[in-house]
Amino acid sequence: MIAALSWRAAQALFVVLLVGVLTYLLMQSLPGDMAWRIAAGRYGYDLVDAAAASKVAAELSSQTGLSGLLQWLWSALQFDFGPSLVSGESVAHEVLWQLGHTLQLAAIALLLTLLMSLPVGVWAGLNPQGVVDRALFWLSSLLRAIPHFALGLLLIVLFAITLKILPGAGAGQWQHSVLPAFTLAIGLSALGARVTRNLMFEVAQSAWYRWGRQKGLSPTRLFWQHGWRNLGAPLVTWLAVQFVWLVEGVVVVETLFAWPGIGHALVHAIFARDIPVVQASAMLLGLLFVVLNACTDVICYWLDPRGRQA
Repeated sequence: MIAALSWRAAQALFVVLLVGVLTYLLMQSLPGDMAWRIAAGRYGYDLVDAAAASKVAAELSSQTGLSGLLQWLWSALQFDFGPSLVSGESVAHEVLWQLGHTLQLAAIALLLTLLMSLPVGVWAGLNPQGVVDRALFWLSSLLRAIPHFALGLLLIVLFAITLKILPGAGAGQWQHSVLPAFTLAIGLSALGARVTRNLMFEVAQSAWYRWGRQKGLSPTRLFWQHGWRNLGAPLVTWLAVQFVWLVEGVVVVETLFAWPGIGHALVHAIFARDIPVVQASAMLLGLLFVVLNACTDVICYWLDPRGRQA
């Protein structure tokens, strides 16, 4: 485990270097006048002029080239990302605030996914070809085919406009997270139920599980003593991957519900050519992926005794 965590730490350093260099080069290669875009984001498209663009270009003269990249990498290793080129605020403060909202939304969506998919998937896996199993197959196929923007609009029309029981956009109260979280969780629950069903079916068909059933153990005791951990390790791995997908792939949902997350902010930063914000956001998302992988390794190491005996 120590060797595995050391490898993850080396991966984190590699992510900082690679993401920093790639985002810098890609942002520099985008077409258009970078100074004009930054000035437009800073002063507004209606107020920007050549003088404002020239002022921004003078500021950028010391932040471009190899020296600017090396200076940013050195500061990034100290978690000092400097100020935003558009707002002038601390990049670290902005990005961490946005990432906190995205993590909150992703955590709620993942919790709803577990509550909706785990019981159904386990039941279908223990009772293959039953009514629940067959209904789950068709329902999961239908829900996975609905895109997020269509499902989100449907929920807004139903619960925010028609019934008027939930807000349709914004943030600040727990009610604001309900609709975007369910938009993410419904489609993910359909897939999660199928994954849980297949994993539970493999566990239930194993020789050692059948032997426990033949010994006379009750279904509840058999599941908690012999099935849960064997189901838990691959399920935790799948959930970690889905959590990363939720954090890095919720741009459409955040935009639809005006949720101040990092995905929505990253898109605006790219359009505004706010290079420090783009670099910091991409680096934190990459580091988050490494950290989640490390946490997954630890949890699977605890769930599966065979890893500790190797």
